[in-house]
Amino acid sequence: MIELRVEIVELLVSPVHRFQGRPGDGPLPAEHSEFVSAIELRASLGIAGDRYFGRPAHRDSSVSIQSAEAVDAATASIGVGPAGLTETRRNVLLRGVDTDALAGHTFGIDSGDGEVLFGRARPCRPCGWLEATVGPGAHRAFRGRGGLRTAPLTDGRLRLGPATLRMRD
Repeated sequence: MIELRVEIVELLVSPVHRFQGRPGDGPLPAEHSEFVSAIELRASLGIAGDRYFGRPAHRDSSVSIQSAEAVDAATASIGVGPAGLTETRRNVLLRGVDTDALAGHTFGIDSGDGEVLFGRARPCRPCGWLEATVGPGAHRAFRGRGGLRTAPLTDGRLRLGPATLRMRD
């Protein structure tokens, strides 16, 4: 089993789908901050309070996870300032692991409240909205750096700060 020390840098829970219509029109405004210090996960349902929680179409992809290093590399490659979860529309931003390399694997994350196990992750492809939220060239820059879509296999909680990531297979 591979075990890594990582940091949970940002957590985002969005109760509404703000990216509708055309990217050029920009996202709908958030009524409240979507950043949280902790998220509650439910097996086979996703993140409590998130727009994809319990949705049958998102049963296997209710949680998205991205690497801070991948975001930094993508934005640096096109010469734009820092970006985070607001711009990439992922739920969990981790530092210290290549999340894209976790595709096809089962893994767990423990931030101090017990391990949350995630099912076989699949790549999260970048979309055209990145051109509007990050900057010109972002769609191409995020290819291979889009993070993962997965689903929790166990109930649990993740919170900001140091964590342990364990590869299960």
